[in-house]
Amino acid sequence: MRYLFFDIECAGVSKTAAKICAFGYCLVDEQFHILEKEDILINPQGSFRLTDRRGEHGLVLPYEYSTFKRCPKFTEVAPKIYALLQAEDTLVVGHATMNDVKYLNLETARFGLPHLQFSFADTQFVYMNRIGEFSRQFALKTIGEQLGVEFVPHRAVDDAYATMKIAEAMCKENGCTFMQLLKKYEITVGYTKDGEVTQNTSVSQERYLAEHAKQKEEKEKKRGKFRQYVEKCKRRRSKEGKLKGKSLCLSHALEWQDSAYAVADKAFASAAWWTSKAEECDVYVATDNETGPRIKSAQDKGARIYTVEEFLAL
Repeated sequence: MRYLFFDIECAGVSKTAAKICAFGYCLVDEQFHILEKEDILINPQGSFRLTDRRGEHGLVLPYEYSTFKRCPKFTEVAPKIYALLQAEDTLVVGHATMNDVKYLNLETARFGLPHLQFSFADTQFVYMNRIGEFSRQFALKTIGEQLGVEFVPHRAVDDAYATMKIAEAMCKENGCTFMQLLKKYEITVGYTKDGEVTQNTSVSQERYLAEHAKQKEEKEKKRGKFRQYVEKCKRRRSKEGKLKGKSLCLSHALEWQDSAYAVADKAFASAAWWTSKAEECDVYVATDNETGPRIKSAQDKGARIYTVEEFLAL
């Protein structure tokens, strides 16, 4: 078994094109001995409009952009890329691999090329299974720092090499091969076929998703019960009190907690109006260290912001 660790950089991504400008790869054997390593630079046939994974501008690639105009087009390097990705007895591996596979599918469709067909693993997903954390993603740099791997971010071949070293570090930690590591964490590899992509899965992730869905359902039931309580209490709101003429809004994250009832009781006893729209409130009761658009709307309105404890202390 051989492993093709790869990474892609794009000049810009849209719904119909990825404009790949670099395909970096590191081909290794079972013992992580490097067989091939190369940074294939590509003329993206378009301007550079770089954003990070959140869609924010400011990403800078460690290349001279003028170089790409002198490089071969994607159709010219496609035969080599196809041969690397679809080679027999080779597992393709990347970091957040779904993204790069989607970019490849966009580019092959953009130039009318045949669909790629190969299986792939994802070192980010392996790492998430390693630490039992599925609620967030982890940058290649973050994992590299955790496992002692240094590299130049966003140079495709260096990202591919770092991905390989991360896989190697996790294998050494467990005293096993990469395939044995996937088996240890009960990971099923992903694959792309006919332009469609199926992601990696694992038993641990499925358990997490099932528990997360159960907790979400329970929270929604508690929220529904609380909102019914608010509607009922509105009818016996005091006519006089410290909050007369003021509208109060509660953080969504508090609506399923028991403390929400105490807030509602005190608010209505103080003659407050109740609103679910943060942009219309005069008083906003938040969770500790809350951030996000809802509390920002309340702040923009000029609302007074309190925690539950602070509000009840009034």
